[in-house]
Amino acid sequence: MLINIKSNSLTNAGQRIGLMYFRVAIILFAAQLLMGLIAATQFVYPSFLYGIFDFSVARMVHINALVVWMLYAMIGSVYYMLTDETGENVAMAGLGKLAFWVLTLAIAVVVLVYIFVQIGPAKESTIWLINEGREYIEAPRWADIGIVVVVLIFYANVFFTYLKGRKTGIMTVMVANLLALAGLYLAGMFFTDNISMDQYWWWWVIHLWVEATWEVFVGTLAAYALVKFIGAKREVVEMWLWIEVLMLFGSGILGLGHHYFWIGTPEYWWEIGALFSALEPVPLVAMFVHVLYDWAKEQGESGEKSVITNGPGMAWIVTNAFGNFLGAGIWGFFHTLPQVNIYTHGTQFTSAHGHLAFFGAYATILIGMMYMGVQGAYGVKRMKATFNSKMAIVLITFGVLGMTVALTIAGYEQVLVERAELGGGWQAFFAAQNLPWYIQAQLWRLIMGLVTFVGFIYLLLDLLTIGKKAKAAEA
Repeated sequence: MLINIKSNSLTNAGQRIGLMYFRVAIILFAAQLLMGLIAATQFVYPSFLYGIFDFSVARMVHINALVVWMLYAMIGSVYYMLTDETGENVAMAGLGKLAFWVLTLAIAVVVLVYIFVQIGPAKESTIWLINEGREYIEAPRWADIGIVVVVLIFYANVFFTYLKGRKTGIMTVMVANLLALAGLYLAGMFFTDNISMDQYWWWWVIHLWVEATWEVFVGTLAAYALVKFIGAKREVVEMWLWIEVLMLFGSGILGLGHHYFWIGTPEYWWEIGALFSALEPVPLVAMFVHVLYDWAKEQGESGEKSVITNGPGMAWIVTNAFGNFLGAGIWGFFHTLPQVNIYTHGTQFTSAHGHLAFFGAYATILIGMMYMGVQGAYGVKRMKATFNSKMAIVLITFGVLGMTVALTIAGYEQVLVERAELGGGWQAFFAAQNLPWYIQAQLWRLIMGLVTFVGFIYLLLDLLTIGKKAKAAEA
């Protein structure tokens, strides 16, 4: 028999574990932004922390903190929604908490090694103890193995809870997608001395994470949030969720092709990859448009204004739909076309796309889920937007868009001078880096990074206080 679990009060272990993951995620988010500011400063002022803290290390921690805080927030989101969707308590809550502490301790050790040891000799011991040298997944081998164990515990918790509870469409897609997400990580754990083959498998982790499994994951969170925040119809969100699964697993795998040509695979992957990588955000945007249209139509017909139960969370969810389309779709598509990518590959165009895509597609929805967690923690029925929440979403979004535009200008300068005019060699690379457009663009990237960080401070303050304010207002 299904137990009765209140969705708006943390009366069960699953939601409490979810909040634990959210807390660490926001700390790692802060670390990611701080390291990004250090790296951006070193771009403009190369002598900044010279000989103390290398640019390569700042960049490495910046990128890896991004991936890890998002994984933390993803795991937290699943634990939070699991009991609500299934109607059952977490199968192995004690083991889930133990896995959380083991993972957090491992991440802390890895980050300290990155910062204080920084680099190691070209030996097998460096791969095992310092880092594996693979961008985005640079954890040392011992941490790699530990992450797999922790994720297996997490998946077992989700799977066994799902088996004994309700089988909603949202949770069914989530359970299937998590298996693919965890399985893909294994493709990046073995080493081959053939650089093309090594890069091939590395891209299967990174790109099929962000263009297939993570996109489906975002779809399930968006569907769940729309049901909770505005009472969207399950049949509508689940229909689009299945369409998204069909499109994303196909388009995500084929979309990998826009990287393949550069690692020695056949030229036809250019066209295939460029076309299919642009299709990925379409179902998610369609789901939002369909749900919001139906919601507005029902309000018009009934003459009653529906209540949005979580104003800040809903604002971030809506930002996600269109940020995903803009960052992953538009910014990704206009520089992955083969006729363009021959000039733009490896320039700041890639960085511009990366910043906007990760923010628009993933950070926004995960922040929205954090607001859902705060609402549940305080057991309030409705949470309205505050001054801090409005400042946070405006400044963070404006800051990321500003960084994207600045990096796009820098990339445009590289394409014109470094690639088209000077031919793309090392001399061309350094010549392009010293031109006014490039330097000014990097300065603006730093300024907009500071704007983003100020927005994060507002976000942090809001997450710490909005629940108390909503509780007081409700009382």
